[in-house]
Amino acid sequence: MRVIAGQARGTKLTALPGEEITRPTIDRVKEAMFSAVQFQIPGARVLDLFAGSGQLGIEALSRGAQRCIFCDQNPQAVEVIKSNCKAAGVFRQSLVVQMEARALLAGTKERFDLALLDPPYRRGTLADILPLVAEVMAPNGTVLCESEPQAVLPEQAGTLVLKKQYRYGTVLVSRYQNESGEESE
Repeated sequence: MRVIAGQARGTKLTALPGEEITRPTIDRVKEAMFSAVQFQIPGARVLDLFAGSGQLGIEALSRGAQRCIFCDQNPQAVEVIKSNCKAAGVFRQSLVVQMEARALLAGTKERFDLALLDPPYRRGTLADILPLVAEVMAPNGTVLCESEPQAVLPEQAGTLVLKKQYRYGTVLVSRYQNESGEESE
């Protein structure tokens, strides 16, 4: 697993063993995800929810995002994220928190231009969490979700509207756009 573009290109990243804790995104999927939002990344405020190894948020920072909050409830994953951010040279633009995703969403005052969600598969987490993510998105912000292809995702969740889905083998990437014209309160 490595950073595929930007200032940290080629940096090797580590992950905890076992796919129940972290499930690294393969390069082909990661490249497609970031191609879909490439013009939104420079200067963006990013949320990497269910961060695992932090590879998605680190990729965004490497490509010019201003700041990223990484959230994972697993303490070992949090340590891996911090280590990966340091290895990639993006630690100063990072805030790594060990917290349950709902608690972070309920407590943050920040608004995000890009949210990256890769929760555990087959638990219905995305459908449940998307309305809460909508509350922390900036106007016209984008949410990219990774899931299994069979996941049932809503066409709309709060102010988020499903715009496109991409299938890559055993991975479904869904792109939502915040159609709220103003910042959520």
